[in-house]
Parts: sequence; structure tokens; C-alpha cells
Amino acid sequence: MSIEAALIKPVVDALMALLRRGENVHLQNNAEKALREAIRELLLANPDENKAAARIAIAKAAGILSEDIVLAEDMLRKHRATKSRTSGKTASVHRKRTPAATAPDAVPKPAPTKPRARKKTT
Repeated sequence: MSIEAALIKPVVDALMALLRRGENVHLQNNAEKALREAIRELLLANPDENKAAARIAIAKAAGILSEDIVLAEDMLRKHRATKSRTSGKTASVHRKRTPAATAPDAVPKPAPTKPRARKKTT
């Protein structure tokens, strides 16, 4: 009976290692899929930056080291920079409005100034 117990443990350990390896492969595939979706999202006209950043973080957490992560991060950084540069601009040109004419009484008068002190010459 002790021989059977001694043989069971290595078999169970091997099965557990295979199961872990299968889970890791599954996680890697999911992370690669998330990275592809992040790149696809950043290629859209109006990408959701938070969603893309989350997918990039998923790929990093899974331990994927590839040029795709660098590409996705660079695309996200460039999109955020472009967005910040063009945030106040609009497609159409607006004319500046002239301020409404104010009543002559409403114009503030300048404060009276004191006469300047003369320099002492010695």
C-alpha cells in the first residue's frame, strides 16, 4: 500500500503541473486577445482611452513581452497628446464679438495721482 501511495503523488503533481500550464496558456491567449482589442480600439476615430489602457494593463499583468505592447502604449500616449493639444479647438472659425457699448457714465475714471517728489541735488 505504501508503494501505491508513493506512485500516486508524482502522478498527481504531473497532472497539477499540466493543469497550471493549461491555465497559463489560457491566460496568455486572453491577454493577447485583450491587447489586439486595445490596438483595434485605438485605431477608431474616437477611442475609449480608459478601455484601451485597461486592456494594455491586462496584457502587461499576464507577462506578455512583445512589440505589440510597446506599439499600443505608444499609440495611447500619442492619442492623449493629440487630444490635449486640440481640446480647445473647434472645426468652425468663430468671429470674436465686440463688447457691448457701455454708457459714458459707467466708464471708470482714472485715480488722481500725487505729484512726484523732486530729487535732491547736492
